[in-house]
This record gives sequence, C-alpha cells and structure tokens, in this order.
Amino acid sequence: VQLVEAGGGSVQAGGSLTLSCAASGYTVSGTCMGWFRQTPGKEREGVAFIDSAGGTGYADSVNGRFTISKDNAENTLYLQMNSLKPEDTGMYYCATLRPCGLLRWYANTWGRGTQVTVSS
Repeated sequence: VQLVEAGGGSVQAGGSLTLSCAASGYTVSGTCMGWFRQTPGKEREGVAFIDSAGGTGYADSVNGRFTISKDNAENTLYLQMNSLKPEDTGMYYCATLRPCGLLRWYANTWGRGTQVTVSS
C-alpha cells in the first residue's frame, strides 16, 4: 500500500489549491480516507475524511472552505482548498483510516506529505 501526495505550494491568503493523493496497492472506493496537517511543534490534526459510501466530515476550522473527494477511476483522493488562510499553512498528509474519522490514531497508512504555505 502506497500513498503519494501532490499539489502543495505557496499561495496568498484567499487563494486556492487542490491536493491529490494517488493510491496504489488497494482501491480508494472501498476505503475510508482522510487528510491531516501538521506544523512544527504541533500535533498532526485531522482536516477531512471521506468514507466508502462518500460520506464526509470536516474539522470546524475548514468546514465550508475545503472539499474532500475521491476519483475511483483514477484511484485518487483530493482536497480542494478555497479561501485559504495563513493558519492553513502546514504539511498535508493523506491516510487510510480505520475506523473512519478525524483522529490521527485512526490512520493505518500515511503518505509522505506535501507542503502548503499561505502568506498574508
């Protein structure tokens, strides 16, 4: 099982980015998956998850601005991030989750991460 994130970068506040997480070794359609982020000195926190039925959940801090989705044909997880704020800065990781939820100890497999930097 391997997860590879891409799409990070540097943007100004108010901008948008789309992160992707390509999976190999299993199918995303039947798996709960999520996005987490971490900044130096802080614990990794859950941002969003999507279950096998397409149900989603978001952290309060990103609800209404971020959208998590899967492309089953591409076997890829996405995170569309709009109205970005400086506090959204961090390393973003995708993960498989079992059980399904935003707690980091639910993660079974992690990607290596992609950096997002939002300047004011």
